[in-house]
Amino acid sequence: MPMEHAEHAAHVENAAHAEFSVLLGADFAGKSSVMAELAATVPTWRLLSTDGKFTETAFPLVAQLRRNVVSDVLPDLGTTYSADFLAALLQTAVVHLRDRIRASEPGAPIVVDSYYYKILAKCRLAGVEENPMFTWWRSFPRPRRIVYLDVTHETAWRRSGQGTRLNRLEHSGALPHEHAFESYQRDLRKVMLEETRDVPMTVIEECGDVARTAAAVREALADDFH
Repeated sequence: MPMEHAEHAAHVENAAHAEFSVLLGADFAGKSSVMAELAATVPTWRLLSTDGKFTETAFPLVAQLRRNVVSDVLPDLGTTYSADFLAALLQTAVVHLRDRIRASEPGAPIVVDSYYYKILAKCRLAGVEENPMFTWWRSFPRPRRIVYLDVTHETAWRRSGQGTRLNRLEHSGALPHEHAFESYQRDLRKVMLEETRDVPMTVIEECGDVARTAAAVREALADDFH
């Protein structure tokens, strides 16, 4: 497809699904808990995520692939499985979210958990600096806004069980010690902000509990979802 036609097609797709925003944050920022709180308190919003709470019943294959990445691929990343193989598997999550946006009624209030931004950032940090898939992902519908959950390193480390809940895509190096976690999360935040620099963003600082954080997200999106 000629470049001008591709750009026009992307513009049309974006225009048809302009009413969605993205909830973003580094690991253990609390996105899953906030998404669950929003599901309970704002039933008119459509919440899209690859988290098991949102896929286990309706999309069991997506949930199973996510589990397999953590249990089977990440432990052998760099030996049995390459970073490119990992990126190819993670693309299933990206395309799933894109498809769910497409299947939504235009104008419906939609919040997407991380969209492709966090997966792309993690692929880059895993060593896939550039890949044809990335160009495709970046052509997907553009959100109206990103709400970024910011938490302190101390809070994120505590939520990780002092490292006991970490996987290979949540810390640098071979061992999940605190410095490796902090270093990786700092790099992850930097890359995600690079990927989202052209999208309007509201940053929500640590609020102390899930209900207050979810209320802050609702307030941040009130004007977009009128």
